[in-house]
Amino acid sequence: MHQDEPSVREPAGFETVTERPEPGIRPRPRPVRAAATAVAAVVAVLAVILAMTTASASTPTAVGAPAAASAGCGKAATLSSGTHTIQSSGQTRSYILRVPANYDSNHPYRLVFGFHWVGGTANDVDSGGTDGYNWSYYGLRRLADADGNGTIFVAPQGINNGWGNTNGQDVTFTDDMLNQLESGLCVDSSLVFSSGFSYGGAMTYALACARPTVFRAVAVYSGANLSGCNPGTGPVAYIGLHGLRDNVLPIADGRALRDTFVRNNGCTPQNPPEPAYGSLTHIVTAYSGCKPGYPVTWAAFDGAGHDPGPIDGCTCDGWHTWTSGVVWSFFTQFAGSGGSSSSSSSSSVSSSSSSSSSPPPAGAIVGTASGRCLDVTGSNQAGGTQVQLWDCNGAANQQWTSTSAGELRVFGGDCLDATNQGTTAGTKVVIWPCNGQSNEKWTFNSNGTITGVQSGLCLDATAKGTANGTQIELWTCNGGSNQQWTRR
Repeated sequence: MHQDEPSVREPAGFETVTERPEPGIRPRPRPVRAAATAVAAVVAVLAVILAMTTASASTPTAVGAPAAASAGCGKAATLSSGTHTIQSSGQTRSYILRVPANYDSNHPYRLVFGFHWVGGTANDVDSGGTDGYNWSYYGLRRLADADGNGTIFVAPQGINNGWGNTNGQDVTFTDDMLNQLESGLCVDSSLVFSSGFSYGGAMTYALACARPTVFRAVAVYSGANLSGCNPGTGPVAYIGLHGLRDNVLPIADGRALRDTFVRNNGCTPQNPPEPAYGSLTHIVTAYSGCKPGYPVTWAAFDGAGHDPGPIDGCTCDGWHTWTSGVVWSFFTQFAGSGGSSSSSSSSSVSSSSSSSSSPPPAGAIVGTASGRCLDVTGSNQAGGTQVQLWDCNGAANQQWTSTSAGELRVFGGDCLDATNQGTTAGTKVVIWPCNGQSNEKWTFNSNGTITGVQSGLCLDATAKGTANGTQIELWTCNGGSNQQWTRR
């Protein structure tokens, strides 16, 4: 698992028990509610903490601001990867820093904070725990590297391994870290992000409330209002992720955090769909009507409980969760120089394919022979759902976003995928949680074909079919119109 479980302690008033594992799944602690009196005591303590939280806020800045190069740009770096200490509010605090390989002092980088859970540590976030690099910074570091290595990551250490934010001291700590980072490194100050799980999610929410002009977007995994929200009136791009079975911080807590920014961001209120209990899947909903540049997205899941890394189809978890891709897609939608400038690797293709061309970033993909759209069957977001042809209707299951890593994303965190990493003609083309592997990378060619980077085969409408429901597969490139596609 991505966390070192023995070090993960829930707040006072909660206890953990270990459930019987499913076959092939490693046992892990499952938090459960303790006695009502203990919970009441926790609530009373939190009420005092919230009353003491006095972090200030500013007026929102303009949306879509250009890249803002920090004071550290154009200078030799004074910070490097590793653990650093800093004085803040009269205390010595620490954080772990990850600077991209081949750091360029003239390139303003995206900056992402990763806050740990209660009882966790900065090292747990930075190292990825037992899942290592694949789960470092909740899986975002791996995706950043695959997307061109254009991100600086920071894992702060909480006092007593938590984020009580007494008198706003943890918000001030974040301010002090930012000042040091922006002075010592080349940071794009318009692309600063925060992510965190559980108590770390609460801290991320507190920062969104207190520093709406500083953070471009935040991701709150299974959070609650534990670290305060002062004043909590400015808009911030917000994504919340929460499990139906969360018995530590119930999903109602996550909905309440989300609704703060539904209101602040001017989104149209709704009760977004959530998966049925027992479905072992997830649903991602993007709110409508939000102020330009201030989206709100809600990702609810059934399966794992209080967990940042659920996996569809089981009550298990791990680094190959869909959550990393959804959050990374949410963060990287914002323009700025912190984005990647590199592209994915390429492979040779059949002679019927000519030089590659840059596809538009998002929209429908339409078959030349059929006039129908590349469609996720039944709008089913489960991994392994096969892709088909269907009448174009503008629905989300027909909207494909091209990334600089060569992916074609749908539903935010799912990728067009050659099933089981197949490289032979007839391999089914499906959707799968984005994982950065080469069977999820595609090349748009100037002759209209789309080829798999790993296989070199073409995206093909089976048996030259043109009807609704025709399945999509990989096939040897032959120049047929059933292998030619256009963007719309």
